[in-house]
Amino acid sequence: MKQLSGLDAAFLHLELPEMPMHIGALHLFDLPPGYCGDFHEDVKAHVAGRIHLADLFTKKLAHLPLDFANPVWVEDGEVDLDYHVQRVMLPRPGTMAQLEAVAARLHSHLLDRSRPLWEFHVIEGLKSGQVALYIKVHHAAIDGVGAESVSRAVLDTSPLPRAAATLPERTKAADQPGVSAMIANVLRHTATQYWKIVKYLPTTAKAVGSLMLPSAGKNGKGGKRGGLANRLKPGPRTPLNTTITNQRVFATVRIPLVEAKAVGNAFGGSLNDAVLAVCSGALRRYLDARGALPAEPLKVVMPVNLRAQGNTEQNNQFSMALASLPTDQAGAKERMLEIVASSSSLKSTLSRVKSALPTDLPSLGVPWLMSAFASLYSRTRLADRVPPLANVLISNVPGVQTPLYMAGARMASYYPLSIPLHGIALNITVMSYNGALEFGLIACRRAMPDVRELAKFMSEAHLELMALLQAEQRKAPRRKAARRTVKAHAAAEEPARASVTPLPLKTPVKTARRARRAAADAA
Repeated sequence: MKQLSGLDAAFLHLELPEMPMHIGALHLFDLPPGYCGDFHEDVKAHVAGRIHLADLFTKKLAHLPLDFANPVWVEDGEVDLDYHVQRVMLPRPGTMAQLEAVAARLHSHLLDRSRPLWEFHVIEGLKSGQVALYIKVHHAAIDGVGAESVSRAVLDTSPLPRAAATLPERTKAADQPGVSAMIANVLRHTATQYWKIVKYLPTTAKAVGSLMLPSAGKNGKGGKRGGLANRLKPGPRTPLNTTITNQRVFATVRIPLVEAKAVGNAFGGSLNDAVLAVCSGALRRYLDARGALPAEPLKVVMPVNLRAQGNTEQNNQFSMALASLPTDQAGAKERMLEIVASSSSLKSTLSRVKSALPTDLPSLGVPWLMSAFASLYSRTRLADRVPPLANVLISNVPGVQTPLYMAGARMASYYPLSIPLHGIALNITVMSYNGALEFGLIACRRAMPDVRELAKFMSEAHLELMALLQAEQRKAPRRKAARRTVKAHAAAEEPARASVTPLPLKTPVKTARRARRAAADAA
């Protein structure tokens, strides 16, 4: 029995029918040559043999009386794989657009909280001959980085499935632990959290104080929009910043990883900077085509990983950061340089406060407060009235760069799906896998029914950045040639200067002595 942390439980308390709080992924699999089996049944058998390797698959929620504190995870003694691993058939002709529509529909439905919070959907009928797998997991159980441990449990690095660890003897566990045991657990957890607050108060105070200091990037500049005050300034209102429904639309984009890295490196930035440049260029095109491009830059909210190196625990360990997205800049180069400067300033700020950002707090009474706030915010449609703190949510999750397999089939793609929110109707999540950047664009259908148009603009924005990169690379040899010419001229002039012997300086004494000698000779 383990109580959910404050961050984990927040995804439960803030969940609404129109705002499901689960994350997902859409995979395409290449079946082995000559395969004539039933992939749905193979996946079910595969998961059955690995279910004990990740707690996510066998844990469910147990709520406290009156929900006066966060729930706890307890063992589910009877996991129904017929429910958790389902089959879906695409209508003909089985296009990628139809697959994306099915994934969006599946992503619109809430998970059943009486069961472990995950579902697999094997999707058949693709005209490509591939098979798709849509996976859905509640965000209360895991974040994007922590999902790596779940991937290791169900995926293999070769077509031949590895021999999993021995399945332990499972006994039917009690559906609900005793009330007294849960209350005692909550009180211990609450006392521990209060102790941590007192212990880390000086560190937190120091970190908050450091936020008042100006932040600069690695070049000593933070960008004109990199300051803390500007990052906390609300964003402009756009059609994306509205109250949402539970209906979703989904689109995918793939970009070669090596090209995105080259763009980031060419301008002194990172892969994440290149991702933001693609998104800013695409959003500028999308909003401009609809006459809704604001004069001010958009604001983006991004998850910040708080995990220590190698930490793959199945929970949430991240915070959120705000930054400007220079959609007001017409040129791709200007946008890229502004993003690099702003990101460098943001990293400098986060390095000062990252260790003090909490992921867990005392939870007594929190479920009531957070649930009431979420319901009030939705019912009053406040997202339509208050200035948006951010316009779009963008997340970049690192992945493995080697092929992965499941039940003998090769995973060809890894498109992530995340969470649109009231006031932020678009979520762009990126996963790097096997030499590609896989973009998943999930949005509210009412706010953004044409999300596939944005996907097209993202491909165009990437091509624009590649053209800019090639232009910079063509200029580079000319710059090097010019520098070599200057050095050659300097080297040619150096021997001439060295051959001139400087005259010795005449001291005043010697000059006076020679003058007296000359006067005596004349007399």
